[in-house]
Amino acid sequence: MNITVLGLLIPFLGTMLGSGMVFFMQRQMRDGIQRALLGFAAGVMIAASVWSLLIPAMDMSEPMGRLAFLPALVGFSLGVAFLFLLDKITPHLHAMAKNPEGPKAGVNKISRTMMLVFAVTLHNIPEGMAVGVVFASFLNGGALSSADALALAIGIAIQNFPEGAIISMPLRSEGNSKFKSFCYGTLSGAVEPLAALVTILLTSLILPFLPYLLSFAAGAMVYVVVEELLPEASRDEKTDICTIGFALGFALMMVLDVALG
Repeated sequence: MNITVLGLLIPFLGTMLGSGMVFFMQRQMRDGIQRALLGFAAGVMIAASVWSLLIPAMDMSEPMGRLAFLPALVGFSLGVAFLFLLDKITPHLHAMAKNPEGPKAGVNKISRTMMLVFAVTLHNIPEGMAVGVVFASFLNGGALSSADALALAIGIAIQNFPEGAIISMPLRSEGNSKFKSFCYGTLSGAVEPLAALVTILLTSLILPFLPYLLSFAAGAMVYVVVEELLPEASRDEKTDICTIGFALGFALMMVLDVALG
């Protein structure tokens, strides 16, 4: 299989396998396990944002001298703003929350199931873009190699596994069948290869702005971690298990990126 096709499918496979845990687990996931998985996913995303996205973006901008930080700063800021905007205009419900977020109008017409799916879909968009950007660089002889691209794809797939379980299990507890919960959980990850593919198809347009786009994806991913994953995992001041999960996820992604990149 072409390495690019494989790279685009790996993160989606992680979500699908994680969603499949609904067939093997009880109706609800234990609170401690869910907190640990959220912390783990957050750690992976932060490490990927730094090693796979922000540092390469600044390396590419070295000809700018002391202003080499500028593309990373601008892209990062735009990524945060983009996710902030999506968060405000899209009705969604986080897995461990009671009340939906986003616009209030029309929220009652959308089922809790769909709002749970929307929540995960929102932060799968920047992950898909990140994979697409690094593969676009590789395909066009840029600074990032196939190993760099695969390292990011594998890292995102690893954090997508617990993410898939975190979405499918609450769907099951909402009264959906195991199969329906699995399908919705898997569907939430389908946006990743789509976002990556669109990014690659726009390669000719994005290559001059590659440092900005890498940083954009990093900013969007960091927004998700700070706004969603960590608050959910550390609510009620129960932070220990979240912290351990975060440290493990961060260390794993750091090793993966350096070893494979």
